[in-house]
Amino acid sequence: MNRSLSSLKAALAACLLVSSSFAQNGAPGPFPAPSEKLKATVENAVAETLREFSAKGVTEKDVAVTVIDLTDVSNPAAGSFRGDVPIYPASVVKMFYMAALHRWEADGKVKIEGEVERGLRDMITVSSNDATGYILDVLTGTSSGAELPEKEFAEWAFRRNAVNRYFSSLGYRNINVNQKTFCEDAYGIEQQFRNYRGENRNMLTTDAAARLMFEIATGRAVSAERSRKMMELMARDWEKPVSDPADREFISHALSPGMKLWSKEGWTSKTRHDAAYIETPDGRKAVIVIFTENFAGEIGIVPGIARRVLDGIRPAK
Repeated sequence: MNRSLSSLKAALAACLLVSSSFAQNGAPGPFPAPSEKLKATVENAVAETLREFSAKGVTEKDVAVTVIDLTDVSNPAAGSFRGDVPIYPASVVKMFYMAALHRWEADGKVKIEGEVERGLRDMITVSSNDATGYILDVLTGTSSGAELPEKEFAEWAFRRNAVNRYFSSLGYRNINVNQKTFCEDAYGIEQQFRNYRGENRNMLTTDAAARLMFEIATGRAVSAERSRKMMELMARDWEKPVSDPADREFISHALSPGMKLWSKEGWTSKTRHDAAYIETPDGRKAVIVIFTENFAGEIGIVPGIARRVLDGIRPAK
């Protein structure tokens, strides 16, 4: 086992020690209480970053951020900036399909083995859109294909909304998680499902993405063991050299040596998002979710916000 993999596994074990302070039998708990201090930290991080990029035209409406500070494990706190605004999530939605797949297996509806296991792994570790489409088909009993007559389409659409119903039952609001992700475009019934006008797109808030990351990191997503498996897939060796600097243009770019990262990134030509759980050598633990729109090619926005948030979170003395 190489050193980087060993360090990731050690950090994961430490994370699960944190989770035992929160979870019993993987039961979901309430979202952490809002903190005015953390909210101010988030707002200041956004404001300072926007000032840095003001000449580029970046404004408040292009950014949404939610942070959960887990440094004090007995008293987690949340703060956000536009955290309740639904935004197209790109590949961050894959984290929701992963959690749903584990719920389905726990309920005896599917087995995570063979092609399903391969699809889950590729959906999260390399963000494969083909794998995502397959996993969503498994979850919902649907498949892409030709357009359908009204009655058959209504039945298909009901099945396709299974993941939405699951997260709604858990109290998630202002989200839509029922679409495949594509490298190019949707065709046939997938376009019919969008009403041919780009409607019914996947939508997430940073609050919702932060809640799910919080529940996974603290062992409350489906079960403690299943949360551990999800964390294993999201563990990132962010210190590994990359051939394209743009590959680091996420929260990982805000980190310094020794910090540990679990994340699900998402980006398109118009969006650049990241949902992350971070642990630092000095004891800081935080979920940071940052969504940006309209400036996906602008270098520095996501890591700039994350770096300032981390600087504003300090462990108790």
